[in-house]
Amino acid sequence: MHGPGSSGWLLVALCAATGAYCLLRMRSSVEEQRRAAGGEALMGFGMAAMAVPAAVFTPPAWAWPLWAAVFGAAGLHALWAARVSAGHLHHVVGAGAMVYMAVVMAAAPRGAHHGGAGIPALTAALLLYFTAYVLVTGARLVPVPALAGGPGVGPRTGWGDRPELARACRLSMGIAMVAMLLTM
Repeated sequence: MHGPGSSGWLLVALCAATGAYCLLRMRSSVEEQRRAAGGEALMGFGMAAMAVPAAVFTPPAWAWPLWAAVFGAAGLHALWAARVSAGHLHHVVGAGAMVYMAVVMAAAPRGAHHGGAGIPALTAALLLYFTAYVLVTGARLVPVPALAGGPGVGPRTGWGDRPELARACRLSMGIAMVAMLLTM
């Protein structure tokens, strides 16, 4: 996950900004949006922490098992929430990918942060999933011309209730996940 400095810092900025926006989304008046935004904020900040270039900061050995436990708990929470909404299954996969990366980093020799680590088949499966997710989510962001006489966009109550920004947030985290998996 710790790639070259400039790309690492770009991932840190992207993921931290996404996490910050997700915190704003937690102020939504819609309970389901607040729940999803909380998990996405955790994911964004966790990915930002994992993307910090190793030349700047190498986490202590105890940090990787802690991150695995935190994201394992987040994955279980998302699995429980998936009973009500299948949309949370993506959060389960994302949390599982974070657990996987943390376990791989914990098992890697000190100072070896990328290249050939992990289980190639699992890494490839996660890459395939997140690449497909990025393509589908990106396609959903393409504007569709409004139909004449069709329903217009209703009034917005705030930044937390903008579905297109929530999709862009998920898209950026998906792209960051692909980038992080590629460096494994």
